[in-house]
Amino acid sequence: MLHSIVEFFKSAIAEQIVGDPFWATVALVGQAIFGARFVLQWLVSEYKKRSHVPTAFWYISILGSAILLMYSVHIKNPVFMLGFSLNTLIYVRNLHLIYRHAKNPATATNMAQ
Repeated sequence: MLHSIVEFFKSAIAEQIVGDPFWATVALVGQAIFGARFVLQWLVSEYKKRSHVPTAFWYISILGSAILLMYSVHIKNPVFMLGFSLNTLIYVRNLHLIYRHAKNPATATNMAQ
């Protein structure tokens, strides 16, 4: 069992990283950016001593999703393409709501009720 897992990773590294280092780097950077949003949210929440999602979280989410969407198009994976496309729309919508609320807090509050 362990031997099969090791062989799987050797094969994946040979095919994906060694075989296409540019796109492997793109995927790694995209995943690192996408993961950094959680670190940001955690640090801000610790600083504020309460759960908080900063606006930068959504910008980082968009950037990471866009990079991973490009990678998923490159590898021709429709599941990832769909997922990262939909995620990006949700992140943009959240930013729209944040800025709409900041522009006119009374209107945004009334609309939520």
